Amino acid sequence: MERDSFSLNCRGEPVVRYTMTNRNGLRISVMNHGATLLSLQLPGLDGGATDVVLGHDTAKEYDADSPYFGSVIGRYANRIRNARFTLNGQTHRLTANHGGHSLHGGLRGLNSLLWEEGPNTGVGQLELQCSSPDGDQGFPGQLDVTVIYRLTDENELQIEYRAQTSRPTPVNLTHHAYFNLHGHNAGDCLDHLLTIAADEFLPIDDQSIPTGERRAVDGTPFDFRKARRIGDGIQSQDEQIRIAGGYDHMFCLFPADANKLREVARVQDPQSGREMIVSSTEPGVQLYTGNQLHAGLTGKGQHPYHPFAGFCLETQHFPDSPNQAHFPNTILQPGEIFESMTTYRFEEPKRESQST
Repeated sequence: MERDSFSLNCRGEPVVRYTMTNRNGLRISVMNHGATLLSLQLPGLDGGATDVVLGHDTAKEYDADSPYFGSVIGRYANRIRNARFTLNGQTHRLTANHGGHSLHGGLRGLNSLLWEEGPNTGVGQLELQCSSPDGDQGFPGQLDVTVIYRLTDENELQIEYRAQTSRPTPVNLTHHAYFNLHGHNAGDCLDHLLTIAADEFLPIDDQSIPTGERRAVDGTPFDFRKARRIGDGIQSQDEQIRIAGGYDHMFCLFPADANKLREVARVQDPQSGREMIVSSTEPGVQLYTGNQLHAGLTGKGQHPYHPFAGFCLETQHFPDSPNQAHFPNTILQPGEIFESMTTYRFEEPKRESQST
């Protein structure tokens, strides 16, 4: 584990960068501002390395106007309609930061906090901790959160989440890495081949919030049960694609066993031959294709990012669950421990044998 000073965030706080490398040369860097994944460098056959996650060069850029690049998201990932919910007869009004709705925990979610290094940090493992006080962004209860990044010699990045609360409160934690397996600065990801283990998805309204319906993927651009190009669906005339400007939808994973780590998605880059396999204990995954990345957004190395420059596979519970009782429960009770695990395993192209 290497530690060094990254830069200052917008509040003038010094930010620490942690770097881990496995025996195969896969290298990740994480900063304690937002528990954010800064880079994920995959070794290549030519001896070089390719960074496959989008991001910025300084902590201030992540802090000021970043589309959640690489950060841990909470207290409630995704959207809550009208920035309010009722729990045990009491209505809680949240900070609205998305057209009158709550998105990713409000104006100051977990992605904007400076996390502390935990005691279980060691070789191949980084533990970060933070606390969100009672009433933060309108959420009840003090929420204590731990995230653990592990890098294995099997080229697997494991992200484990734990949380405890002092009062009943909704909790939905996820990771917001934007991937492009050809390289963060390699253009769009529309030719990537995607598979998702889901028979249903959640249609959204014009506010990008689920309507409450669970719709079969059959015959729609949302059928990724067999590998298909991400760009094929984006170029369709489907109304749901039009509403979001691409994909920004929750897929209902099968089996919906929230206690079992199982493969939920697979992505292949036909240009490089790289493959990413995603496994999770969560009941859903939000596919987001960077539809709102805007012209003028500057990424690493001053590289401009445009719509579809990367994709997110945000494993989590369903959006707006506190207002939709038929969705899987997201209420954490005092004395309970929220636990979740998601892994990203990377397969490099194999070197072809040379005949003599």
